[in-house]
Amino acid sequence: MTSATADSLDEETSTIADRVFGQVRQAIVEGEIPAGSKISEPALAARYGISRGPLREAMRRLESTNLVERRPNLGARVITLSNDELLEIYVIREALEGMAARIAAERMSDAAIADLKALLEQHRREVARADWQTYFQEEGDLDFHFRIVQGSGNRRLIDILCNDLYHLARMYRCQFGMKSDRAADALKEHELVADAIAERDGELAEWLMRRHIRASRRAIERRLAVER
Repeated sequence: MTSATADSLDEETSTIADRVFGQVRQAIVEGEIPAGSKISEPALAARYGISRGPLREAMRRLESTNLVERRPNLGARVITLSNDELLEIYVIREALEGMAARIAAERMSDAAIADLKALLEQHRREVARADWQTYFQEEGDLDFHFRIVQGSGNRRLIDILCNDLYHLARMYRCQFGMKSDRAADALKEHELVADAIAERDGELAEWLMRRHIRASRRAIERRLAVER
């Protein structure tokens, strides 16, 4: 095998791994593969029609995003957070996303702020179609929180909130936050944060973002208390 052929095969394996990583990550985040589920690599390989090589690479990446954990003699499972661990994520998000909102008020361009407001208009139409009971955001640039963190331009914050914590936090936001009686309130809170950023009022943007995430955390605390 020539080096060019080997490079081509490596690139193909990487591309397949990228695709499967994204598909399995989405299935975990949206609850199609539930928290705590054992992951069968042969079953996933058959499901996605791929060989074990790209699948193993995708699994390694899922472990690095903290969505999957592998234990000796038990294999790989979707992560399950204790109630305390889940609430700790919200405490971290409150502090760091508040900071990101403050910096975004200073750094986001007028065009980026206009795009943010347009995104919220789209969200408002979608929530209204769902009778104000569901607020589901697609990931990445279609996610208000992701857009704010990216808008801060702070590489450390982006790395922590958009890589280390993002998909894990999103997994639980899908389960606890996007389908709830807080949908209308959450949308309004997003709009207030965006208004503060547009006014270049970093202090207010930080306070509003922290209050928004704190309200979400308290809603989860109430839900967990009922379930207990």
